[in-house]
Amino acid sequence: VQLQASGGGLVQAGDSLRLSCAASGRTFSSVNTGWFRQAPGKEREFVAVIRWGGSSTYYASSVEGRFTISRDNAKNTVYLQMNSLKPEDTGVYYCAADDVRGKAYLYTQAASRYDYWGQGTLVTVSS
Repeated sequence: VQLQASGGGLVQAGDSLRLSCAASGRTFSSVNTGWFRQAPGKEREFVAVIRWGGSSTYYASSVEGRFTISRDNAKNTVYLQMNSLKPEDTGVYYCAADDVRGKAYLYTQAASRYDYWGQGTLVTVSS
């Protein structure tokens, strides 16, 4: 699976952005897709994940209610709609794919368990 993240940019606090993660190389069947972010000088953190069927989503508490993750399996693309952006949302956003076949969980927030990663897209929110 190859992942290509896009849609980042420079915005002001309160603005919105939509990130896209386009996958190629195989279908999305059995693959959960997550978004992570990494701020300068900080560790990569979980943002959101959508299960392969698309019916279940999970969010970090810091973004719940502001961010929405969705997927279009026909386009092999996962989106992260980010509203009411805050300066603390600044960072490089990565999408990642977790093939959960044979794994003992439905979804995970642990970056180490994801099998494939995109190159990241920079989001900068000014105050």
